[in-house]
Amino acid sequence: MSEQRREDIRNIAIIAHVDHGKTTLVNQLLKQSDTLPEHINLEDRAMDSNDIERERGITILSKNTAVKYHDTTINILDTPGHADFGGEVERIMHMVDGALLLVDAYEGTMPQTRFVLKKALEAGVKPIVVINKIDRPGARPAEVLDEVLELFIELGANDEQLDFPVVYASALNGTSSYDEDLSTQKETMDPIFETIIKNIPAPIENSDQPLQFQITMLDWDDYVGRIGVGRVYRGKIKVGDQVTVMKIDGTTQNFRVTKLFGFFGLKRNEIKEAKAGDIIAISGINDIFVGETIASAENPEALPPLHIDPPTLQMDFVANDSPFAGREGDQVTPKKLEDRLMKQTRTDVSLKVEPTDQINSWTVSGRGALHLSILVEELRREGFEMQLSRPKVIYREIDGQMCEPFEAVQVDTPDEYVGSVIDSLSQRKGEMKNMESTGNGQTRLEFLVPSRGLIGYNNEFMSQTAGYGILNHTFEAYKPVVKNWEPGRRNGALVSINQGQSTTYSLQSVEQRGILFIGAGVEVYEGMIVGQSSRERDIAVNVTKGKNLTNTRAAGKDHSASIKTPKTLTLEEAIEFLNDDEYCEVTPQSIRLRKKILNTNERQKFDKKKNRQN
Repeated sequence: MSEQRREDIRNIAIIAHVDHGKTTLVNQLLKQSDTLPEHINLEDRAMDSNDIERERGITILSKNTAVKYHDTTINILDTPGHADFGGEVERIMHMVDGALLLVDAYEGTMPQTRFVLKKALEAGVKPIVVINKIDRPGARPAEVLDEVLELFIELGANDEQLDFPVVYASALNGTSSYDEDLSTQKETMDPIFETIIKNIPAPIENSDQPLQFQITMLDWDDYVGRIGVGRVYRGKIKVGDQVTVMKIDGTTQNFRVTKLFGFFGLKRNEIKEAKAGDIIAISGINDIFVGETIASAENPEALPPLHIDPPTLQMDFVANDSPFAGREGDQVTPKKLEDRLMKQTRTDVSLKVEPTDQINSWTVSGRGALHLSILVEELRREGFEMQLSRPKVIYREIDGQMCEPFEAVQVDTPDEYVGSVIDSLSQRKGEMKNMESTGNGQTRLEFLVPSRGLIGYNNEFMSQTAGYGILNHTFEAYKPVVKNWEPGRRNGALVSINQGQSTTYSLQSVEQRGILFIGAGVEVYEGMIVGQSSRERDIAVNVTKGKNLTNTRAAGKDHSASIKTPKTLTLEEAIEFLNDDEYCEVTPQSIRLRKKILNTNERQKFDKKKNRQN
């Protein structure tokens, strides 16, 4: 006897490498479905509601929406493409029955394409391939489709998964068709909708059985507290029901469902009831976590726990104690910083916060540099001040051997820069896996590199390739530690020896010793880093000295003092610049670099003592 299914619903995730058009496609599916009122004018990338997401053009958090196509509700989960947020992708695969794999018709398969497809195939969901940006100059849909097929085979797809349907589209223009010929594109998303309904399995209808609902994502509301988002796998759930939470540690807890929410368009609406196959949100219990099962109180049965990728990178967040502390932010006390970090762990399951043995300092562990830097950016926009240490990879002991994270790195660069890229990645203990010409004077390189070798590499890479190179990397695996090697900054720092305002006169002499990070008229303090030294060692400099004024005029023509434009560091660049004895001071208005020991004499004594010990 065949299983009964809910033909009125489909659950699907959209997966892709970063910037291949996921969020833009969701916009078009919303526009062209029977979901939004005609008078609503949908803004670009409507699903990326977070300010940082919109500015950077990336998706950070998985988001779900639902569209109506004729008589079918299609629940769509838009997932991140960056490897730092790969844990989101992995968990989403447990909520859906199918995945739309988007691939750029020009770029083809990329590192994160491999990563997200691997997660989809492992979860056993039905794939649909959408070759996007079909109208892009240089688009090569036939070759890209071959690359996709090769990737499926390489990742061990079964016969059913290899028999995937293909749709060609331009999400930006809102067009699609079943043919790679650009002339067949029409202003409609019907081919995608119809392919979803025809190929993605409908959820099993087992609403008459005991409840099973698993939390896959967390949200927070100031009025109702923690909200758990997930899928009803079995049974029904109603507002007011007495249910049991089957916690990860094996304990159980009963509670009453206070609110249920369904998703439609861009809204989260209150609902009274949900049943098997629905993707909903629930509130009523504040200490619920990802992976826990909400089951019927009479017959509680737990679903298998969800795997959450462990953090691979950590850095210390320290309360700001610099001479300029409290000048620019209004959230400056250690208690406020600690509370805010703990609040972040309520919704971000990939983040861990632990106190260090140093007072007013916490180790924050995450999935990568981007993951942590976005958290810092959110905090500074909320008025927080903090100091950050140099990022460090997290080592793990596996089968009695100490291991470190490695990343698969893919570089696309003009041919003339290939030698310097290979040389620099080899120095960072990278192992070259593949090298091929992609035409038009471009070469693609593939490496396996220890994650710590990539800290601070982005700036060097952009300089090496004159800004023309493209660097992508994704976590590959933990492998045995590379011994007798510690990467770090090759150049020292230019460090201020006093407090005051920088002058053009003093900066003129200092700029001959390296690259300046500040211009004239900038407030500095003793121990603040004002530039990068041209030598391996740090150089103590005076940037506040003024020109001595006398009544005697020097012979010859006066020259107006001028200095080169200083290099302004972004947050990521500042964090990448750090050495172990330095902090990055972050406030709502400024990003400063400083030495941990500010006093020049004390720092020099400490360095001499350290050198003698080594």
